[in-house]
Amino acid sequence: MTTADIKKILIFLAVCLVLAVQNLSAEERTIIYGGRNGWPQMAQLKNVTTGKGRFGYTCLQLATNSPAVTPDTDLLLHFEDQAMADSSGNYTILKNNFFLTDKSVQGKACALSRGTSLGMLLHGKQGSVFGSSGTIGSFSIEFWLAPSVAGNGETILAWRSSRNTNNYPTYQTITILFVNNKIEWNFANLFDGYTKNDGEVVMTGISNIIPDKWSFHKITFDEGTGLLEYRVNGSVEALQYLTTTGHESGSVYLPVLGVPADIELCPSYMGRIDDFRITRQNKPVQSPADTGSRLGLDKYDTAGGRFVTEPILTSPGSVLNTVTAITDIPAQTDVRLYVRSGDNFYGWTDTDPEWIPVNNGTAIENVTGLYFQVAVELYPDGAGTITPSVTQLAVEYTERPAPLPPFTISAKAGDCSVTLSWGYSVDETTGGYYVFYGERPGEYLGRIAVQGASPINVGNNNSLTLTGLKAGTIYYFAVSSWSKYDDHITGQLSREVYARPYGGSPGTKSHAAVPQENAAASQP
Repeated sequence: MTTADIKKILIFLAVCLVLAVQNLSAEERTIIYGGRNGWPQMAQLKNVTTGKGRFGYTCLQLATNSPAVTPDTDLLLHFEDQAMADSSGNYTILKNNFFLTDKSVQGKACALSRGTSLGMLLHGKQGSVFGSSGTIGSFSIEFWLAPSVAGNGETILAWRSSRNTNNYPTYQTITILFVNNKIEWNFANLFDGYTKNDGEVVMTGISNIIPDKWSFHKITFDEGTGLLEYRVNGSVEALQYLTTTGHESGSVYLPVLGVPADIELCPSYMGRIDDFRITRQNKPVQSPADTGSRLGLDKYDTAGGRFVTEPILTSPGSVLNTVTAITDIPAQTDVRLYVRSGDNFYGWTDTDPEWIPVNNGTAIENVTGLYFQVAVELYPDGAGTITPSVTQLAVEYTERPAPLPPFTISAKAGDCSVTLSWGYSVDETTGGYYVFYGERPGEYLGRIAVQGASPINVGNNNSLTLTGLKAGTIYYFAVSSWSKYDDHITGQLSREVYARPYGGSPGTKSHAAVPQENAAASQP
């Protein structure tokens, strides 16, 4: 066996080895979200939170429909953590005897009052409703309630103050309490000019409040019409026009507060309370029937929620195969999957690139790129009482194999030119070649050649003559293959070769002797 034969065998074995490694790199890859891996940070979470999913793992599910702080929010207590702070920042807690419990209706926790002492004492800052004096205009007070006892005298809120009327002090109170298993709202001397019933306005519900069952209570006052309206679970229980005529057409008795005073929340109440909110508006208050809004009433927003993964970086030309979700989808709920892809995620918006709907665990067609992204939409039942969930999300894709470089390459100097030749790659996935050149070893930053800047796409050819090079300057060259699936998929570089173009007149600085051909065999 000759030396040449041995060399051919070694090259063949090297090719086989590289092909074997390449086949391994082309295997399907899977990224797992959730399950035992837990959920990473998402690019978007809208109306979605964590919960307890299948097999005891953490899932993503719809967040309960708790109200958010808006410019109209005066007080908002979500009772989500031990601090139980006012989310609006308008009130400070002077005393807090509430206990935290996870038996909530909104969010993950609520407050529990044992009824043995004042639940919470709140002090309003200057500018808040109960931290200031004067007319307050339109307002609303709302909360969720699940009493342990619905007996007479159980008090949800108490506020006591006074103001001067015609130079005489007048006591003012606001009280929310149980009377005969119903909720009664009592406003004493709050509405300026209202003198009926000694200035006392009483609004009593018609629904019996059932112990240990959540109910939603909301009272609103509209300064435009004078309408004071009390609703339980969205249904009107009581209403009254606080006007000179007792109807919508009269002059409105506006609410006026005197000396700022603290709010007592659940001073004598046993049970749970959640999402206590006061709003103050500069425009008339619209009822849920007028706006179609059920914010704070439905447990889950019927518009649903959405979460979106961060863009998944793969390799150029990767193919998305499937998206498989482990879900819990109760009757009337739904989970929908969407994907999109691209070679660069910079500049992506919510709608561009376009989202493509896909079926859970079903083969996906014609979705390729360097980046993939997955969106999941969750929809509750029509009543907004049940949420679906996603315990795990598996994204499976195939990376296109990078083609092998040529195994032989040579460079022959010419008159201000170099001719490169190489053997075709033995890799059947090769679609063409890039030629790299530059003036320093391993730095292929050339721009001077007539054929273009480095690298030059030469298509599926195995030779190239670069012209316009400088005589007497040494140039270094390498060739890589690009994939027939996508010319962005390029393999590693061949071995480097070099040549020094000649040209000019003898004896000049630019003159260079004609060199011998330089050749190299590439080993991956």
